[in-house]
Amino acid sequence: MNLRLVRGLGLLATVLFLTGCFTDAATRLAYDIESGVNRMNRQNEARHSIRHTPAESSECAGPYTVQFDKVGALIVWCKDTAGNIVASGSTSYHARFIDTPTIYILDKPAGSILTIDLERRAGRVVVADVH
Repeated sequence: MNLRLVRGLGLLATVLFLTGCFTDAATRLAYDIESGVNRMNRQNEARHSIRHTPAESSECAGPYTVQFDKVGALIVWCKDTAGNIVASGSTSYHARFIDTPTIYILDKPAGSILTIDLERRAGRVVVADVH
């Protein structure tokens, strides 16, 4: 095999690996939502609750704020103990799987679990509550 091709494939594999490792808190939450919806569909559940702790990914160890928007935005602000924003992330990836009929903005203390209650309405999974 051509040495340049081998090096190129090695570089591509490294970039793809590193890109997957360094996702933000919002994207990780969106992946949890995707998993929760997939479970609902596999088990034909009408309701399901997702429990998510941003600190588990070591990127949001302090208090945090989460916003679910009706237009499909998901934003997470990670804060330090003084309440200053130290990192943030946003995504709309989760909007492929769920609808958010109400805007939710929650302030959560450090290490606390975010619970997202999902339910099926007219064949579509929607956010019923966030706490």
